[in-house]
Amino acid sequence: MWEPVSDPSSASVEHAPPPAPGGRSIAKPPDDDPASGPLSGLRVLDVSTILAGPLCCQILGDYGADVIKVEHPQYGDGMRGHGAAKDGVGVWWKEISRNKRTIGLNIGDERGAEILVALAAEADVLVENFRPGTLERWGVGPEVLHEANPGLVLVRISGFGQDGPYASRPGFGTLAEAMSGFAHLTGQADGPPTLPAFGLADSICAIAASSATMMALYHRDARGGAGQVIDLSILEPIMTAVGPGPIAYDQLGIVGQRHGNRSTNNAPRNTYRTADDRWVAVSTSAQSIAERVMRLVGHPEVIDEEWFASGRQRAEHADELDEMVGDWIAQRTRDEVIEAFAEAGAALGPVYDAADIVADPHVRATEMLTRVDDDDLGQMVQHNVMWRMSATPGAIRFTGRNLGADTHDVLVGDLGMDPTRVDALRDAGIIA
Repeated sequence: MWEPVSDPSSASVEHAPPPAPGGRSIAKPPDDDPASGPLSGLRVLDVSTILAGPLCCQILGDYGADVIKVEHPQYGDGMRGHGAAKDGVGVWWKEISRNKRTIGLNIGDERGAEILVALAAEADVLVENFRPGTLERWGVGPEVLHEANPGLVLVRISGFGQDGPYASRPGFGTLAEAMSGFAHLTGQADGPPTLPAFGLADSICAIAASSATMMALYHRDARGGAGQVIDLSILEPIMTAVGPGPIAYDQLGIVGQRHGNRSTNNAPRNTYRTADDRWVAVSTSAQSIAERVMRLVGHPEVIDEEWFASGRQRAEHADELDEMVGDWIAQRTRDEVIEAFAEAGAALGPVYDAADIVADPHVRATEMLTRVDDDDLGQMVQHNVMWRMSATPGAIRFTGRNLGADTHDVLVGDLGMDPTRVDALRDAGIIA
């Protein structure tokens, strides 16, 4: 069993059980474990800031890549101060910069730019998310980097891409969430467009960036190709995730509207309050599931209605179906509802907050969360590596490190720089 941490200020984080045999989670495997990840031997330079670039590099690091985090020597990455902090230490930083060695380097100075080129010459991937043209202005654009290393995969993440009318605009996930159609479709029908309370667009972009990086590496290593530039905007991946709105508009002139938690494709589909003032979500995307739900809540008669035979027609009767389902759920506790739906083979999920996620038996059993050691804060729960791999499972080798913690080792040990020169650069504020 997990035991609660002794410090009540750290919420309800609890100890994870040991990994199951054949499981994916090894919080601190041996550093020389050949199965620590499929990307072992790959070197990645993380020259990015909040949020898509760092998360992309976290994913690559989780699966064995040697990631070197490059930060401004005075200011660091803004992610260090993002979100909640304990004892002045940002807890999100500890996760998103795990498995990354960190160096402080001012690449806006020509001496720092020279070091970046030297690092890129020994790397496989460089991820950056500066405003388009910034690397070129600093003298480290794609031509310079590929001259030093023709095999380098340069991942360029920006709000709107490297060219086009909006390329020079500041780009953040919030803007992508608005411009992708997500906000327009999210919220109550009579309410305003609604933005997510977390970095949705950035996170989707990060996962897309890790996929694009692996495609480029496959082209290079399996097909004999050269390195290349990946131009990825934060807008495009979430626009794809929002779905076929542009197609429906182009072909049918339809513009989707907000429907709260309902769907135009099926019903009942909503969130419902239980007798103990909790919430659950019901989905009936499959016809058989819709029928099971209505039998469970005591209204099998509607199944014989002609309109019940298709999801879109059921959605036209959402008021009627929601009342039937909602009344039944409102008379029972959340646990009773979950058990009844499970026994009926109907689809329902509880609406969780963070404390619920940590306590969930399935999350624990499958190790979606794992407990790791941190030099600053002691033990902490983090999201585990994102997917299971039977032979090369990946691992959390160490948590996010202090600014410049590895500068000396990287510059002297990896690049072979004279320690005297390193000290002079540190004195000049070029490195940290």
